[in-house]
Amino acid sequence: MATRTDRGGGTAERARFLGEFLRDPARTAAPAPSSRALAEVVCAPVPGTGDPVVVELGPGTGAFSDLVQERLGGRGHHLAVELNPRLAGMLRRRHPAIDVAVAGAAELPALLAQRGLGGADVVVSGLPWAAYPTTGPRLTDLIAGSLRPDGAFTQFTYVWSRWAPPARRQHRWLHDAFEEVVASRTIWPNLPPALVYLARRPQAVGHDRRAPGARLP
Repeated sequence: MATRTDRGGGTAERARFLGEFLRDPARTAAPAPSSRALAEVVCAPVPGTGDPVVVELGPGTGAFSDLVQERLGGRGHHLAVELNPRLAGMLRRRHPAIDVAVAGAAELPALLAQRGLGGADVVVSGLPWAAYPTTGPRLTDLIAGSLRPDGAFTQFTYVWSRWAPPARRQHRWLHDAFEEVVASRTIWPNLPPALVYLARRPQAVGHDRRAPGARLP
């Protein structure tokens, strides 16, 4: 799933993003990229020291990626999980140092295991709430289970959709999966205005917890 992120790409990058949205709006969730102001809040938990494992879900055109790379400064392991192969290819060319996986977010536990990375220190998400499935294992649980005990997860949402049923459902699931969930102030420079949820201290939940109405195999 592509995110709404962008930094410094100008008109050409916005045009590419719009093209991907028109080609497949189910995968590219918005017609325009997000702001640097939003990226700063989403990427705030990325450590400035050590060799952290940072996972990015739905990097899209790469504004969150740009900032993660800045903060890492060549340290650690940056895994970007992008479902759209065209956007994944663009990201690889733009940031050869990023480990880009063409995969869905639900494959995160397997992707970490394949690379021998263990748990992630930070997971940042540009996925819209609509990308979180309402059947099968909860994506919030999969993310929480992929984090180290002191890890952090950030997810942005648009202010106008905060009280919509999908957002309220996902907010409940965040509280189920994490001991602490706090919301940022409104990020007005972003269009549309957005806010960021920061979740810490993942709960000890199994990956088999399923959303209401899910069918067991």
